Amino acid sequence: MSQYKIEAGTAQHIGDRKEQQDRVALFAAPHAPGHIMAVVADGMGGKSGGAIAAEQVVRSAKMLFDEFSPGNDIKKMLEAIVHEAHTVIKLSAVSSEKEPHSTFVALVISPQKAVWAHVGDSRLYRFDGPNFAEKTKDHSYVERLVDEGVITAEEAKNHKMSNVLVNVLGSKNAIPYVSFGEKDNLADGDSFLLCSDGLWHYFADIELSVAVGASTPRQASELLVKKARERANSQGDNVSFAIVKLVPPPVEQKTYIAEKMIRAV
Repeated sequence: MSQYKIEAGTAQHIGDRKEQQDRVALFAAPHAPGHIMAVVADGMGGKSGGAIAAEQVVRSAKMLFDEFSPGNDIKKMLEAIVHEAHTVIKLSAVSSEKEPHSTFVALVISPQKAVWAHVGDSRLYRFDGPNFAEKTKDHSYVERLVDEGVITAEEAKNHKMSNVLVNVLGSKNAIPYVSFGEKDNLADGDSFLLCSDGLWHYFADIELSVAVGASTPRQASELLVKKARERANSQGDNVSFAIVKLVPPPVEQKTYIAEKMIRAV
């Protein structure tokens, strides 16, 4: 069995907006030792509606993760978070002048594997050491155009409709669908980045992999926020992200594990 230690951190910057409408959080499961969750929500909606929507996503995530036990289905829990938050966000819109929405991306690390889910264009990136491995596919209009071959992925970044989403929490007319991913056989060197579009818009995949792979979560966070602000040129969105890295355990822990194995033999 591979042994590793988890290093994790979160970061936010208001960018050039008047309000921070993103939310990001890290949780440990009180009834499931060895399980942690990272979640990012990018809220949308006037008069603080977006902030309220994103806050509800984080609250729903914490509430359901607090109830999670080993042996429970992680994907079902993540889907339940989406539908719980979606329902409450819709109810909050009744007293709001504008319809609040939110994206959602979450990662659960368990002793056996990593499982993630997303709705909208907040992303999860997975890295294998310093190498980019995969990322989630946005639920957006321009992503559909890319799939259809109408535009390239590079053209999608600055397309005039790049902010139009086809799947969000809080929509009055549609139930959000959830896309999942997972990684078995976790080992030190695996790392994950969850982020809103206020971050990923300004970076190539390889830049993110190098920044996360070469630094601690705190060092990577400082670098990424600084570069995102420089590249935004005073026109940046809210920036929010979480970094989760699996690193080698301390030397004394490795020695203890080795000693236990020798005694067992």
